[in-house]
Amino acid sequence: MFTFNPLIMKTLLIIRHAKAENVFTLHDFERPLNDRGKKDAPEMADRLRGKKIKIDAFVSSPATRAKQTAKYFAKAYNKDSAEIILITALYHAAPEVFFEVVNDLDDTFEHVAIFAHNPGITEFVNELDAGIRIDNMPTCGIFAVQSTSSRWVDFKKSKKEYLFFDYPKNN
Repeated sequence: MFTFNPLIMKTLLIIRHAKAENVFTLHDFERPLNDRGKKDAPEMADRLRGKKIKIDAFVSSPATRAKQTAKYFAKAYNKDSAEIILITALYHAAPEVFFEVVNDLDDTFEHVAIFAHNPGITEFVNELDAGIRIDNMPTCGIFAVQSTSSRWVDFKKSKKEYLFFDYPKNN
């Protein structure tokens, strides 16, 4: 179990999109969630909500599977899917792109969820220097950290505290 530290200012939730269809007639960008993804995404969103973590902003790759996953989470948080911030650079982004996206976040957001893809999302998580490394971010996995920074532009260099790592098969 984790505890929020009142001295820590920013919380980042890194979420890999849920399981997608392997449709060879579609461009990779357009692949939708499969049945398992459509089951896992709302379950993981509810599990996250159960941890009493507030989310101020939902930021997603515009790829269909990432956007669909973000919509399930937004719905669980009673947010309109039109509020999801779509950032094209998150589609198959390298870790440095994730840091650039975080740098540009509005400082009024204290708790942000970012939805994206492997392998970049696993690499990004492992570059956070939060005291834990993972081999692979599974589909619909959630990795959460808190930062001591009060501004997102300082996030990369700030001290980070690992909160939790959860995924659908983690019962």
